[in-house]
Amino acid sequence: MTLTATRPAAAGTRQAARPRRHGRRWPLYALLAVMSLLTLGPFIAMLIVALSPRGEPTVPAQWPDSFTFDNLAQVLEASGFTEWTFNSLVYSGVSVVVILLTASMAGYAFAKKRFPGRDTILWTFLATMMVPFQATLIPLYVLVSDLGGADTFWGLIVPTLANSQAVFLMRQFILGLPDELFDAAKVDGASELRVYWTIVVPLTKPILATLGVFVFLWHWNDFLWPLVISQSDSTRTLTVGLTVLKTEELQWSLMMSSAAISAVPCLLVFFLLQRYLVNSIAMTGLK
Repeated sequence: MTLTATRPAAAGTRQAARPRRHGRRWPLYALLAVMSLLTLGPFIAMLIVALSPRGEPTVPAQWPDSFTFDNLAQVLEASGFTEWTFNSLVYSGVSVVVILLTASMAGYAFAKKRFPGRDTILWTFLATMMVPFQATLIPLYVLVSDLGGADTFWGLIVPTLANSQAVFLMRQFILGLPDELFDAAKVDGASELRVYWTIVVPLTKPILATLGVFVFLWHWNDFLWPLVISQSDSTRTLTVGLTVLKTEELQWSLMMSSAAISAVPCLLVFFLLQRYLVNSIAMTGLK
């Protein structure tokens, strides 16, 4: 009888404790809500300006009286915008594929292979992360120009493919994979290419997706190198093209419309690979 009487009381105590626990967290929820509004504020203002009629005062000076899609339509019909978008997709897409392939191979070699000078090569390669890109910009431009790469796609893409951060990230992730898997594959007579394709690639899909999102965003938003190496609309990326429009005294409503359209591919990539991003975080916590 005593046990029967105390169990409902204990359950009632736990249920009463839960609201109190949630009640204590309301300052945290309030802080997160404020931070979310501060983060989304510029994007909301960008959309409002993009959808406002041209010549009409907009936020923060005054809330527009009406909204229109004429600015978006004019940007899509503008000369060069479609070509700049295509160039940005080529620049970002090719860079993602090549960097993921080379970084995963290099990460596998540095993590699971033993060869003379492995650590020296790795840390020398990682030391390049400490050198600002601006310090190597002029020598890199001179080198690419002398090789005939100015205003070409290969001159735009190739110099950005040596990504030490991607190699380091892949190496750290592959270090956590069990050595028994690779030993079993070697016992079965699997070649190095088969081990890479059947073991490394499937087990690193979450981190590959995460890295792919980062690399895509880096290259899609890249401005300095495309600005220097691109000299015509045939290789000019979207970020550089929008700057050219700004120098022509384009109205802010059209500028914000261009920025809103350029953000769409980034959002699509994030939402398509969001599941892999969550899995990558979960696996990192388990390891």
